[in-house]
Amino acid sequence: MMQRRVFTGAAAAGLLGLQLGPVRAQTAFPQSPITMYVGFAPGGGTDVVARLLARYIEKHLGRGAAVVIQNRPGAGGGIAFGAIANATPDGLTTGFINSPSVLTIPIERKTNFTSRSFDFLGNVIDDPANFSVLGDSPVHSLKDLAALARSKPGALNVGTAGAGSDDHLALLQFERAAGVKLNHIPFKGGSEVHTALLSKTIDVAAMNIGEAMQYAKGGSPLRQIGQMGSSRSVVAPDVPTFREQGYDIVLSSLRGIAAPKGLPAPVRELLVKAIQQAVADPEFKARALAQFAPVRYLSPAQFEEELRTAEIGLRKLWDELPWTDK
Repeated sequence: MMQRRVFTGAAAAGLLGLQLGPVRAQTAFPQSPITMYVGFAPGGGTDVVARLLARYIEKHLGRGAAVVIQNRPGAGGGIAFGAIANATPDGLTTGFINSPSVLTIPIERKTNFTSRSFDFLGNVIDDPANFSVLGDSPVHSLKDLAALARSKPGALNVGTAGAGSDDHLALLQFERAAGVKLNHIPFKGGSEVHTALLSKTIDVAAMNIGEAMQYAKGGSPLRQIGQMGSSRSVVAPDVPTFREQGYDIVLSSLRGIAAPKGLPAPVRELLVKAIQQAVADPEFKARALAQFAPVRYLSPAQFEEELRTAEIGLRKLWDELPWTDK
């Protein structure tokens, strides 16, 4: 009888363990540090936001959580995107995915990821593209830039964060709209573009407006000559849009967080909730604004929908105006 009772108790405990599996997963996760990949060099816009947001994810995830930033610059962000997509889907690997790069790279070449390789966890930033020059440049507007480019076809160097990035697409669309030819110089991130502009290796920096304003606040002698938002950005209300200057170009970069496809549902729910709470945290929002990071939270479903819609448009653009690493 005693043996039977012991067996029955063990069986009951086993059944209870099965029933409590998801609860235990939520209680235990994360038992190890969470890696957050950033596909661009340290000091750029994505890196700054990632390092700031990580502290608030830790705060709202609790359980002694630690989020460790890993920079994997190169290939327009593609190295980091592939590292995220091909990691074990256990919640311990996440990272920022940037549009349009996460969409354009698989369009232009064979990759180890596509936009369907991820579990989307929420968008954080929506940062319009921008053109900046040095303060001593003769270029004060897009009209000036177009006139100078016509006088020196192919001679003006424009730096971007890589082929297929929003910066690169901004350059291509401006070339087409203005009827000019510029020389594309790809780098591994906004910080490298900024350094190249300061050294006058390039004449124009194509970067996000938030990045440009952050460098300017730090004392960098930058002049922003236009931003590609549908309206003026809250982080740069004095910088006119391209539309205001006669160029009907609207282009922005979403910066959101994703994980490998196939996360366990309880873990995914914990991460989504922590990210949502982190982005909504008043302290985070204030510090992000101080860093000129235009916060725009999108739920996982909203984030995915915007990317799917953008991908359709980018495939059409590739047919009309294929971007290359030139």
